[in-house]
Amino acid sequence: MLKQKNRGEKPTQQTTRINAGYQTLELARKAHERYLLRLSHKDLNEALDYYIQTIKTSPEVPETYYRLASLLFEDGQIGLETAIEQCKTAIELDPKNYNAHLYTGYFLKLAEKFDEAEKEFKKALKVTPLNSARARVVLAGLLLQKMHNQKPTFIDFVKCVYYSCSGSLMMLLDYPTLRMLYKNIMDDVSVMAYNFTGNLLQKFKKDSLAVRTYDIAAEKTGRNELFYQKIGDVSVRNAAPEIALDAYKKVLHSNPYNREALIKTATLIQTYFEERTDEAIDCYTKLLDLEPENSRIYYELGHLYVNKKDIINSINAFTLALEKEPNNAFYHNSLAFALIQAEQYDDAIEHYQAAINLNPDNEWTAIVCQALGALYIQVKENPDAALTMYQTALVLDPNSCDAYISIGDLYLDIEDLDSAISAYCEAIKLAPDNARAYCKMGIALWEKDYLEEAIIAYNKSISFNPNYDIAYNNLGVIYLDGIGNTKEALRLFKEAISINENYALAYFNAGRAEQILKNYTTAAHYYQRALELNRISWDLTEEEILEKIHSLFEV
Repeated sequence: MLKQKNRGEKPTQQTTRINAGYQTLELARKAHERYLLRLSHKDLNEALDYYIQTIKTSPEVPETYYRLASLLFEDGQIGLETAIEQCKTAIELDPKNYNAHLYTGYFLKLAEKFDEAEKEFKKALKVTPLNSARARVVLAGLLLQKMHNQKPTFIDFVKCVYYSCSGSLMMLLDYPTLRMLYKNIMDDVSVMAYNFTGNLLQKFKKDSLAVRTYDIAAEKTGRNELFYQKIGDVSVRNAAPEIALDAYKKVLHSNPYNREALIKTATLIQTYFEERTDEAIDCYTKLLDLEPENSRIYYELGHLYVNKKDIINSINAFTLALEKEPNNAFYHNSLAFALIQAEQYDDAIEHYQAAINLNPDNEWTAIVCQALGALYIQVKENPDAALTMYQTALVLDPNSCDAYISIGDLYLDIEDLDSAISAYCEAIKLAPDNARAYCKMGIALWEKDYLEEAIIAYNKSISFNPNYDIAYNNLGVIYLDGIGNTKEALRLFKEAISINENYALAYFNAGRAEQILKNYTTAAHYYQRALELNRISWDLTEEEILEKIHSLFEV
């Protein structure tokens, strides 16, 4: 008995393996075809996976190499030289493979290796002379490009015309091309029909039916990017952010780098779903892969990091935005705000000043001036510089009620009560229904011992804003400490607490009122609550609250 010389696979095993490879290749072809029709990233990934699986199962199948090379190159995962090497591997496996020569020539053409590309296209012509329409058309294009890049010759021109005309005529006999053309036409007709129906329903205000039509269209045609984007747009218009977000996410599932869907998803999250900041950050990070020089993306990322209280990353993002666009006032302003959170006050002042000097809009710049003024007074303790900034704000925007209120607050801090009252009056003239201006006026009048006028001011403030907790608390203080009407004061303090359950100062004042009324247990409760909340707000000194608690035990 002779021993089997072949120590490799047995014929049956090899046949089984090759058959399995061709089965996987067929799945790859179908996914590849779907991708060419729909341009869905999901189909692209599926085709890539099947091609790679085919190579692992049956590495001797040439078709896998050039088709995989075309998809990897289109997806940006490999360069031209690698794609050419992949195609040459297919030629080594099957020198008479028409498509292998065709793909190799195509990539050589992209690499501007025109002579080598021409040789490959001509080899493809020799392999299948009767079904060489695509090779002839591509060869005509190559000769045209060659003449454009090099000194043209009459022979090249004649060959270009010949291959172009013969390729166009032979296209009628090219079954694969005609088949793909037919599928494209039928697919386009189906998409157009669904699109027309959906648009018509929208015009007749039947948005729910339009959404249902687009949903069916996505399932039937596989054009998820197109139709789910339409569902998202309709849902945004109808104030249905949850449905819109789900639709845009389906678009991104098909193509994670769909620019429009990434922008719309991020915007939706920023507008309606602040708790999902990380998802918006992920969207903008992907957008950076597409547009690394887009300063606006860094700007949006900066604000998202601010919302997360990730100050270091927010500063970095705003800084990168400024590197791309150094004369953008809005970027300077946002960076200044982030720097304040990091307590880098001098740098913040520098960027606020840059934003003011650029002055893209008087009203906006006036607000920046007020922000810088607040920084000067609260951090730098420089009232003169702060006043200059507030006055600059008024020059830029004479109708700025907030600027007058800020000036009034500054004068109130330095106990120039008349100037404070005058500034608040100017604010009220500009905005007669401004509750905040009346509340501030009430403080100044109370400090000046104009009790009745202060009460009127606070009541005015409450009438314009019935939920103004500070106005209730401050009015209660006047009734408690100025007039001696403890019960009315307690009512006002309780009203302030009902509006704002975390108002430490109102609890403290309610405790004082209850203590005067000799309700010591209730007073102790209010003081204890004030002590707990004050560790967050620091409206009072802790010693002040503890002193009141101890006084209850002395009684």
